[in-house]
Amino acid sequence: MEEIILQAQKLCLWRPLDIQFARMVAAPSHSPQALLLASACLSADVGLGHVCLPLLLLTPKKLFDGRYPKLALQAWQQVGSLKLKAWQHLLLTSPSVSDGSRSTPLVLDNQRLYLHRMWRYECTIAYFFQRQFRPRVVTDENRIRAVLNRLFPTKDQMINWHKIAIAVALIDQVVLISGGPGTGKTTIVAKLLAAILLLSDNARLRIMIAAPTGKAAARLSESLAQAIQKMQLDNSLRQQIACQAITLHRLLGAQPNSQRMRYHNDNQLHIDVLIIDEASMVDFRMMANIIDALPAHTRVIFLGDRYQLASVETGAVFRDLCQFANTGYSVQRCQELSRLTGYRLSTKKNHEGRYDSRYKIADSLCLLRKSYRFNYHSGISRLAHAINVGDIQNTLALLNSKQYADIHYIPRREEQDYQKMINDSITSYYYYLKLVYAGESPHAIIAKFNNYRLLTTLREGQFGVSGLNSSIEQMLMNYGLIKKIGCSYAGRPIIILHNAPSLGLYNGDIGMVLSSGQHILCAYFILPDSSIKAVPISCLPKHETAFAMTVHKSQGSEFTHTALVLPDNICPVLTRELLYTGVTRARQLLYIYAPDNGILAQTIATTIQRRSGLKERFLSEPNSYTL
Repeated sequence: MEEIILQAQKLCLWRPLDIQFARMVAAPSHSPQALLLASACLSADVGLGHVCLPLLLLTPKKLFDGRYPKLALQAWQQVGSLKLKAWQHLLLTSPSVSDGSRSTPLVLDNQRLYLHRMWRYECTIAYFFQRQFRPRVVTDENRIRAVLNRLFPTKDQMINWHKIAIAVALIDQVVLISGGPGTGKTTIVAKLLAAILLLSDNARLRIMIAAPTGKAAARLSESLAQAIQKMQLDNSLRQQIACQAITLHRLLGAQPNSQRMRYHNDNQLHIDVLIIDEASMVDFRMMANIIDALPAHTRVIFLGDRYQLASVETGAVFRDLCQFANTGYSVQRCQELSRLTGYRLSTKKNHEGRYDSRYKIADSLCLLRKSYRFNYHSGISRLAHAINVGDIQNTLALLNSKQYADIHYIPRREEQDYQKMINDSITSYYYYLKLVYAGESPHAIIAKFNNYRLLTTLREGQFGVSGLNSSIEQMLMNYGLIKKIGCSYAGRPIIILHNAPSLGLYNGDIGMVLSSGQHILCAYFILPDSSIKAVPISCLPKHETAFAMTVHKSQGSEFTHTALVLPDNICPVLTRELLYTGVTRARQLLYIYAPDNGILAQTIATTIQRRSGLKERFLSEPNSYTL
């Protein structure tokens, strides 16, 4: 087995952490080699974002995702060529594994192997949504209809999905709304809050709006304020819905040097309405923490884009739920929405004529179809759609046609092409640096910097964050546009990498290093309420330069001009979801730098797959699994 361990580590299939964990778990077992193999594979999978390891993958053809069949066969034979029933028996007779009724490192549930904490998260999430997603009787249809007609005074001939989404959110206690960039999710937030307050009989509701990152919260606050200004509301109502978005960590009371939140099952949040934006970024642990902290009466609305990248950490809860949208609304829900909105909705009838369990979830979902940001005929819009549906031929045709002024595809084949890419970025960043040396306000400088962003798919290497930032900094120094003071300099953009609740800074926050006088450097951040926070650079948590940032870190942001860099070689992170997310960060102008069409084609053909048991749990009865 030691030879297999060495090979797996050499091929980067298992991390040292996975191996040490597996040795610890397998030590008391009567079949240590088999348990070591299973637990190392599970730990490695969790590190890749999966929630569980189906036992069906512990076969020669599927072990190591089928990429190394010879090594997989050797490993399988080494542990005794176990079949499914033998695996189940071996695991459940190990002192390190249980069905969840005992506190053990691993849990085997319905032929899926979990880390104990991941199993608890999954059960918590599934039980919450199972409890919330159930048919409800609407008792005040006349009032809801009147409020909807007030917020939507004119009836469009085509279905207005904003009106449908708000109607669903007024019927159900927990709702998911998914839409691509520019589909008006923030406008829905403003109108939904107005509708809830109009129906509340003047009750003072406690409303909170949150997002996974600081920059997403800041953008949501700004967009919400703009949406409210466009609405015809009286001043008192306008003031009540003018909420400032905060980060999820701040909402839950993240504490320094602790995984435990201030708000949890024994000390729940005091809120009546919670709206969470960029919900696709919420991982398993955070979702479970949110659920634990929610009072039973709280109305919750999740907004996001189901096609975007999943969370950086484990799981893909929002996407797992949104896949039920393909079921369509039930007959009952279509009839309700027709009475409330005046629109006739089609339904996919259940063949047995019963209320299919899938509808429990589908009835509480709404997909936004129309983009208000892009003209449908814009290059960015067409490109995003082609990528989204996996149309490789059309994607490449759009990029190579040079037909659209808002998209530019620049093949990168020679070293000089790399230098041109760096020079293009220098030209785009020059405008904010002019403001730095003109002594403009931090707010103006950061706003100008946020007009353009260079996005990449990797962290390391020439085409990763480290290589691109280094190349840009060196070129800026050569041009005399930056002057280092120690390890930093005025005009250095930074991104926070670790949460620092005591400073009010969180992973993903973008700041700008500027001189505060007498060559003293401070980092400035725009807070969700648009105020500026200054922090001496010596007090900052872990951070890095942010001329270039990963597509993952860019989620929740949008830029007037976006440049997306793909590496020379295919790698596991290159997926359709990543490309779609990078493309849709651009509002007006998109540049894509890639070595050739082949990399783009392979990227579009590869989709993110995150294994979990959520779908099966959603479709089962709540009492069919243990909490």
